[in-house]
Amino acid sequence: MENTYWLKQTKGSPLFPDLLWSRPENKRLAGKLLIVGGNLHGFAAPAAAYAAAERAGIGLVRVLLPDKLQKTVGRMMPEAQFAPSTPSGSFARPSLAKLLEEAAWADGVLLAGDFGRNSETAILLEKLLDKYKGQVTVAGDGLDYFISTNSPLINRPGTASVINLGKLQKLAKFNRPATPALNSMMLADIVLLLHDWTSGNLGQIIIKHADHFIVASSGQVSTTPAPQESNWQIELAAFASVWWLQNPQKPFEALTSASYESVFS
Repeated sequence: MENTYWLKQTKGSPLFPDLLWSRPENKRLAGKLLIVGGNLHGFAAPAAAYAAAERAGIGLVRVLLPDKLQKTVGRMMPEAQFAPSTPSGSFARPSLAKLLEEAAWADGVLLAGDFGRNSETAILLEKLLDKYKGQVTVAGDGLDYFISTNSPLINRPGTASVINLGKLQKLAKFNRPATPALNSMMLADIVLLLHDWTSGNLGQIIIKHADHFIVASSGQVSTTPAPQESNWQIELAAFASVWWLQNPQKPFEALTSASYESVFS
């Protein structure tokens, strides 16, 4: 007997066509996204996320970067906002007030990556997910700050992780799903793992495995054939953020539709 929790979509056969056909036509009604990321030595991830969010149909978007990047990025990206940096150019703890202010403006936040490794940034991001109650999508090295026991990636409401298998395995090591995460898993195996893991947890998970994008939310799982590209995470994270904030009451449907649009649009 075929399971009922695994739904499959292919080109020309989206699972939720009503969401595809009812996109906001007016940018003022298409939502507001805050993208956070970057450090003195790199901001490719937030820049790529900004471009992808525009393609995904966001209404308004802001990018928050460490202020060490202001001279470099200020003229290139007029939408950028800046927050206090550490001496090494990462986000500093005093950035929290600016971060919460910008998050309050937005309908959702995307932690896009390129944060670097910094203890102050770790404290900052932990406090953000504790104090901010809205939607947060996490990708890139932003995930590294939350790979721990009782991870908010698993337990925080309104959280989606766009993650590769290696980081999923690390997350599983600390958070112990019933089914172990293995490199040798076939598509059906990872679907079962994500079904079991998200059935009792609040976070959503999006992963690429066996040439498919896999979305898991509250025990429901969808699969979408995916292109063989190495730089898929930031693009998909931006699409997921946009679709989810435009359909906040339908996270599974929104993230599944984001996967479809990121591949076939």
